[in-house]
Amino acid sequence: MRYQISGIHIDIGDALQTYVKDELGAAVQKYAERPTDALVVFSKSGHEYVCEATVHLSTGLTAQAKASAAEIYACFDSCCEKMEKQLRRYKRRLKDHHKERSNPVELLAASSYILANESVHEDSEPETLQPIIIAEMETKIPSLSVGEAVMQMELSGTGFLVFKNESKNSVNVVYRRDDGNVGWIEPQ
Repeated sequence: MRYQISGIHIDIGDALQTYVKDELGAAVQKYAERPTDALVVFSKSGHEYVCEATVHLSTGLTAQAKASAAEIYACFDSCCEKMEKQLRRYKRRLKDHHKERSNPVELLAASSYILANESVHEDSEPETLQPIIIAEMETKIPSLSVGEAVMQMELSGTGFLVFKNESKNSVNVVYRRDDGNVGWIEPQ
C-alpha cells in the first residue's frame, strides 16, 4: 500500500510516519485484502490536532475517517479506530465473500461543474437561462454493482453516488432518502 502522510502547518517527524504506516497498515489489512493507497493529513485546529485519513481499496471503495484530540498520537489512534470500524462494517455487509475482483474497478472520466448561485429577486427577471460556470473539474464514475454503490455511498458519507451499473451497463444513482432508506434510480 502506498502512503502519503503530510501535515498542514505542522512538521510530521519520521517516528510519527512510521507509527502511522504500522498501525494503519495493520488495521486495514485485517479487513481489506488489497488496499491500494492511503492519504493521512494532520493539521491543528486551536489547541487540538486533527487527523483525516482516506484509504482507497482495489474494489473501488473509499473509506474516510476524521478525528481530533489534544495529542497528535491520540488523534491518529482515534482516527484509525474509526477507519477500522468502517472497514469492519464494510466486510460484514459483503454478502458474497467469495466474489473476487480480478481487476480494480473501472473508472469512467466525467466532468463536474460548479454553477454560480444567482440570487433572483422577486421583481427581476434573469437575463439568461444559461447558468454561469465558475469551476470545472474532472471526476471519476466507478463501475459497480448496486450493493457496492450503496456501500461506497455510506462509507464516503455523501447523500448520493453516481455509478455505472455493472449488470445493466448504464449510469445509475443511489441516494439517501429523507425517511432514512436508500433510493435507486435506473434509466429504462
